[in-house]
Amino acid sequence: MSNGKQDWQNPDAVNLMLDDCKTWAVVGLSGNPDRTAYRIAALLQQRGKRIVPIHPSAPTVLGEPGYATLADVPFPIDVVDVFRQSEAAGEFADQAAKVGAKAVWFQLGVIDEDAFRRTTDAGLAMVMDTCPAIEWGKRNDIP
Repeated sequence: MSNGKQDWQNPDAVNLMLDDCKTWAVVGLSGNPDRTAYRIAALLQQRGKRIVPIHPSAPTVLGEPGYATLADVPFPIDVVDVFRQSEAAGEFADQAAKVGAKAVWFQLGVIDEDAFRRTTDAGLAMVMDTCPAIEWGKRNDIP
């Protein structure tokens, strides 16, 4: 496998998450509608995804109860969507593997090549440095 953006945004991984994964844990999601995480979580809901807020204060956001950590979520998670700085994001990729998630999505501007390697080596799909809104926008199926 070569290193680089083409691996981070592999269309197969993107399609798996957008098409087949239903439950998205959104790390860093708070109730602030001005934050990007909130807007993307709302988009995920509009596209039929179940969102799970992951935030230290565990707020209920967009009608979904929050959890302080990924380990606190009492049901299976498909995707761990990380809205954190690059230097803090890798730990959530590692936690995603521990809780049995299928995939990890690092948002636009979030890059950790070591976490990408660890996560994909553990058998999870992963994308970095893009956003579901961007990837859905590349398709012709936006309502």
